[in-house]
Amino acid sequence: MKKNRMSDDTPEQEDPMLKQVGGSHYMYFDIQPAEFINANKLLFAEGSVIKYVCRHTEKGGIKDIDKAIHYLEMIKERDYK
Repeated sequence: MKKNRMSDDTPEQEDPMLKQVGGSHYMYFDIQPAEFINANKLLFAEGSVIKYVCRHTEKGGIKDIDKAIHYLEMIKERDYK
């Protein structure tokens, strides 16, 4: 397991991208949605779309698709009206 070393006198801390609290629905991706979202400095709504689309088959089903659509509607309203 990948570990980060802070300094000689600080205990090793687990890489937060190697754990998930509350399930395992993101752990099967080569790149976790949070890692992609953070690396690309996406806004909250855009990040939420990615998160819900990625997890719908493993967690929330149609409800996650509906949530993604809702965030897309908010982005459309925010940026194009």
